[in-house]
Amino acid sequence: MELRLGVVQNRPRFLKTSENLKDCFALMDRHEADLWVLPEFFASGYNFKTKAEARRAAEPADGPLVALLKAYSSKNGCAIVAGFPEKAGARLYNSAVLVRGEKARVYRKTHVFGGEKRFFSPGDTGFWVEKVKGATVGVMICFDWFFPESARTLALKGAQVLAHPSNLVLPWGPEGMKIRSLENRVFSATANRVGAERGLRFIGQSQVVAPNGELYFRLSAERAQAAVVEIEPWTAKDKKVHPANDLFADRRPRLYAR
Repeated sequence: MELRLGVVQNRPRFLKTSENLKDCFALMDRHEADLWVLPEFFASGYNFKTKAEARRAAEPADGPLVALLKAYSSKNGCAIVAGFPEKAGARLYNSAVLVRGEKARVYRKTHVFGGEKRFFSPGDTGFWVEKVKGATVGVMICFDWFFPESARTLALKGAQVLAHPSNLVLPWGPEGMKIRSLENRVFSATANRVGAERGLRFIGQSQVVAPNGELYFRLSAERAQAAVVEIEPWTAKDKKVHPANDLFADRRPRLYAR
């Protein structure tokens, strides 16, 4: 069974949530997808200078932003993974939500990057997977890619597709995700933003990668775009790298312990 996998690459305006959301929906309306992946903090902007700014942008997981994503998901028969600053009591998290109609599940970023540490607590959800139209999908956020354990944990939990909302500023992420796909034999969809914001420049290059590490496509480094590709998620169940070698069956966890 095929899955139409799409990524959105936008150019958010800082703290202009409504406008940014509309821009992403307009890009998505040009295509049909079963699963969309949107960038980290796609609607709020990213480069907060104070805790007050971050708190102003943040919403609870049952807030208006997630409600609008649910409405779009229901109307268009698609699932959406999208990053947002989450408010949970006194804490803020760098989170992503997977919505499927009225259902929603939140992942909180495990590996908090750079200046995010000033405002956002390390995630406490752990890595999880969910079914989307027969495919097993796992979620990780941006800098999580730099830790091989992120993708490997999701793959060991059965993920066939890694949904990877990002605000990449370091240059290695797109090539790094090719490695994460290859070493786990999974599809990956990285949705990044473009443009500059308060001294940070984002590298774009959103992409979808096959389990053999090959690119289906890579978007521009500068333009807001969306793209969709049809994949066969079941092929990610094949972990053979040689007739005599199964990538997961050959693991020796006992010898990996410190």
